[in-house]
This record gives sequence, C-alpha cells and structure tokens, in this order.
Amino acid sequence: MCGEAQAAQRSAGGRRSGLTAPGLSAQVLSGRATNAYALIRPPGHHAEPDKAMGFCFFNNIAIAARYAQAKYSVRKVAIVDFDVHHGNGTQTIFWEDPSVLFISLHQDSNYPIGRGLATERGQGKGHGFNINVPLPPGSGRGAYAAAMDRVVVPALNAFGPDLILVSSGFDASYLDPLSSMMASSDCYRAMASKLVAAAAKHCAGRLIFLHEGGYSEVYVPYCGLAVMEALSGIQSGVKDPMIEEVYNYGYQELQAHQDLVIQHSASFVKDIAP
Repeated sequence: MCGEAQAAQRSAGGRRSGLTAPGLSAQVLSGRATNAYALIRPPGHHAEPDKAMGFCFFNNIAIAARYAQAKYSVRKVAIVDFDVHHGNGTQTIFWEDPSVLFISLHQDSNYPIGRGLATERGQGKGHGFNINVPLPPGSGRGAYAAAMDRVVVPALNAFGPDLILVSSGFDASYLDPLSSMMASSDCYRAMASKLVAAAAKHCAGRLIFLHEGGYSEVYVPYCGLAVMEALSGIQSGVKDPMIEEVYNYGYQELQAHQDLVIQHSASFVKDIAP
C-alpha cells in the first residue's frame, strides 16, 4: 500500500489512529480531554461520499461526526469550516441531515468553482442547517470577525450543539498562494477563542479542530500555534514576526461589499430549529 493511502486511512480513523479524528473524538467525548487539535494529513473536507477531491481522500470531519453520534450517542453536531475553500464534501454528506449544522466561511468563487453559494441551504429535513458565507476576495480581520459574530456564534446559539467540530484551514492567510484573503494569526486566534467560548456555553467545552488546508510554509505555523494557544489557554511566548505587516494592510476592516454578504448569510440563522 502506498504511503498516501496509508496516511489517508489513518487520518480517517484506521488502525493505530489514536491521534486522528475519531481517536481524539473519543478522548474528548469520554472526558479525558476538554478539546483537541487533530494535526492530520491529508485533509478531508472536499471528499464527497463517492469520490476523492481537492487533495482529500476521505472526509475526516464527517467520519468524526458520525463516530461521535454512533459511539457516544451525541445527538447534535455543529461543524464550522473556515478553510478558504468551500467544504463541498461535508456539505453534500449532511445535506439532508438536521442533526448536523454545517457553516462554511470561504472565499467566494474559489475552489470548487460553483459551490458554496449562500443560497445552498440544505434539503428536506436538512433545509436550514447548511449556512455558507462566501466572503469576497480581499477579506481580512473585519470580515472574519463580523462573520463569526453575526453568523457563526448566533447559529451555534440557535442550534445548541452537543459537540463542535472545526475544519481548520489556514489558507485564508495573507501569504497563502491558493487564495486572495488577508487573515493573520491573530484572526485565527480570535476565531478559535470565540469557538472555545461557544463550546463552553453549549457542550461542556467539547471542541475538536481537524487540520485542513494551508499552503504557506512560512506562515501556517504561526496561524496553527495561535489556534492551539487559544484551545489550551497556554501562551508559548512565540511571536508572529509578520503580524505588524498584515495588521497594517489597507482594507483590513469590514468593507461595505463584505458586509452585504455577511448580512445575507446572517438572515438565514433564524431558520435553524433548536
């Protein structure tokens, strides 16, 4: 078996997978840990039920959600995806499922082309449990903060999850070669902190991040460290040497055209049934 296939199986929960998605779900749901970060490769959120896609072989976060529901009788799972690319596979898998709330913050009209529109809301009993926030290219801390405060957190409050899973992609950073966004390590820290607070409010802190994209070898480590510091409450003392540069970029604050997109997606929160 080739190395890629072995890695994909282990990330998805194959043998010797204690530090992968289902393994860490077990740690958190059994009470041995409050939260966790699954630093796994390959990523998973593009994988559809019947095909691999976009560097993804198996949908790790969907497997973790189903594992939690089957093994630990978790009733409601919320999945927040802030990878810069739309989590098309995760959306497809839970399209008709009201027990899983899927929220995706992604760059509009990036990969996969034609997916992740705000009008994609779910189907049947799952209608209303799928929320997309297709942020315009050039979005930075203002847009991400507004999307979290006006869409993600209110949606989690309306849904009341028993477990929160996060597709944690760092490819919205200002140095990523596969996107046109302006997120900084502090932006990721702020999003993670808000999710920690939401998990504390709704599900006894049960929160699991699963690593997705991020293609800047220079900047991904600082973004990942910021998230892990927010999860652990431990400050490493390592400073992001580029934070001042990205913080002072023009148009980092919420822009009018970004506000309109967020306002549209926020209008759907009222349709989430508790």
